[in-house]
Amino acid sequence: MEDNPFKGLPLLLSVPHAAQLLGISRAAAYRLVNSGELPVRRLGGRVYVVTSGLRELAS
Repeated sequence: MEDNPFKGLPLLLSVPHAAQLLGISRAAAYRLVNSGELPVRRLGGRVYVVTSGLRELAS
């Protein structure tokens, strides 16, 4: 059976949580957000990474 780190995750992730899943620093994740390389949604002044987009990047 495959160990899927994305199984059971919510639709949106905080940037630090997404960085942890990708194995990069929080600062690097925010740079990817600012450059448009990570798929994000902005809600109420907060930035969230879209889990399905993150899954596509990681595969």
